[in-house]
Amino acid sequence: MGDIESPDSNQPRQAGFLALLPSKDFVTSRKGQLLIAEVVLSFIAFVCFVASTAAAFVTAPLIEFLFALFLLFAYSTKINQRFKGFHWPLMDFLRCVSASIIFFIISIISVSKYVDAASKAAGVFGFIATIVFALDFYLIFNDLANFLKQGGESAEEPPPYNNSDSDSD
Repeated sequence: MGDIESPDSNQPRQAGFLALLPSKDFVTSRKGQLLIAEVVLSFIAFVCFVASTAAAFVTAPLIEFLFALFLLFAYSTKINQRFKGFHWPLMDFLRCVSASIIFFIISIISVSKYVDAASKAAGVFGFIATIVFALDFYLIFNDLANFLKQGGESAEEPPPYNNSDSDSD
């Protein structure tokens, strides 16, 4: 009779699992949507490269997938607010710049050099990922530029994600 668990004993396990999922506020934000798109597109490009004859390019989408997944987890669980040693927006900016350049290069090569359908699909998803990463680094750059225009008056870093949809000059 002592083996039956009470309904309350399941709550910590569910709360622990649900703590790993991104919060609704973050998922509905612009940054959350961009990170989810980056994770999905990087994973799809990775799978396409694995199935193609252009398998030499499989490492780049895998690394970008893992970096985007890490930042999605870090921003949604607010780990970035606990670890002040990193300049998170700058790290995210450099990740997006390098990812957009790398995806653009390997997409051009896979579309022009290889003839199988999986390589062409990997190239197409790579071009879409290039656009998403470029949009992300443009928006991060605008947030950093606005922060610097204000003179960095606050003692904290610029926000990791912004819910506004306005563009700046």
